[in-house]
Amino acid sequence: MTVKFIESCKLPTPFGIFDMHGFQDEQDPTKEHVVLTMGDIKLDEPVLARVHSECLTGDGLFSLRCDCGAQLQAAMHKISQEGRGVIFYLRQEGRGIGLLNKIRAYHLQDAGADTVEANERLGFGADMRDYRMLRPMLDHFGIRQLRLMTNNPRKVNALTDLGIDVVERMPHETGRNPHNADYLRTKKGKLGHLLDE
Repeated sequence: MTVKFIESCKLPTPFGIFDMHGFQDEQDPTKEHVVLTMGDIKLDEPVLARVHSECLTGDGLFSLRCDCGAQLQAAMHKISQEGRGVIFYLRQEGRGIGLLNKIRAYHLQDAGADTVEANERLGFGADMRDYRMLRPMLDHFGIRQLRLMTNNPRKVNALTDLGIDVVERMPHETGRNPHNADYLRTKKGKLGHLLDE
């Protein structure tokens, strides 16, 4: 998977001023990824990082069905506190099945399916995300080592398989509420996420 760098700009946010960098998938130009950076990420020491898959419902519409929006905001806050870090915002809505299929999956969840069962009933795997675009992005920035904010050991393994040095997994648990209790239980029980009860 090849992505090309397009352009950078400043992005003022409630958490501080980030630099926003745009990348485009060369095989599918409709896939546009964003990287947010703060501080000097090219230092030799490992950089605080979040690999975040797009979630319009959680990130932009404030849905309480998941913990995605809370995780994104928490990552931005932690990076601003540290003054140095990177967020890879990947266009992989609905664990890779797309927005409309995610809505179909939500409909099945409304009828009692969990997130994994809903995806499988639609003919998808439990998690269809692909992280191969990270390798050229990391190379672009000269990043060698990550301190990764995630609860997902599969994500750590996927990055390690790509030759990315994850020197530390930092627990990133936030956004628990009554509407996402079953969602988080499924994440832990069926997808192996490292979450407290």
